Amino acid sequence: MCRMLWAGLVLGTSLWGTNLAGLIQTNMPKAAYDFSLPREEKIKLAESAAPLEISGKATVYVLERTGYEKVREGTNGFTCFVDRQTPLNSEPTCFDAEGSASTLLSRLYAEEQRAKGKSEEQIKLEIEAGYKSGKFRAAQKPGIVYMMSEHIYLLIPGRNELVHVPPHLMFYAPYAKDKDIGSPPAAANMPHLIREGQPDAVVVVIPRQQ
Repeated sequence: MCRMLWAGLVLGTSLWGTNLAGLIQTNMPKAAYDFSLPREEKIKLAESAAPLEISGKATVYVLERTGYEKVREGTNGFTCFVDRQTPLNSEPTCFDAEGSASTLLSRLYAEEQRAKGKSEEQIKLEIEAGYKSGKFRAAQKPGIVYMMSEHIYLLIPGRNELVHVPPHLMFYAPYAKDKDIGSPPAAANMPHLIREGQPDAVVVVIPRQQ
């Protein structure tokens, strides 16, 4: 089971930045994120990414069909929201101050463009161009991303299904390659690099369950 969940985490989060045109099929699963949720439930879902001591003081964005809306200004530099690396995913996430000033901006942009009807391939190319032009920037110092929610669902490409993945932490590793972290085996008790070589690359760690 742990191996399957780890595969879901690796494959699902690696999907951003690929050509998603081939995934538009009639047997695709229903999207995990529910736009019809009451606003308070959307806030709770975003806050579930981190301990309340962190998320309760964070800036919060809720995802609507028009894109993200800021519903609370935080006091600790963190930002909590529900990320979607594909339109089918649901990924409660809390960025620290560094991620809020860098990677978050590309995530807000992605949903804004989806709301306008742009394709995933168009959005991918525009974000890549944005990093090159300086519109977006990579994290410039070490930092943490909390994804400790029990409500993370990622698309598994090729299997066309959504899987639940375990709570985990991520650490910024801009432009890193797998060899930079020793090329560890794909096991649940090992760190793993996702979005290898990209400005928003991160190292994923799944804390040991007690």
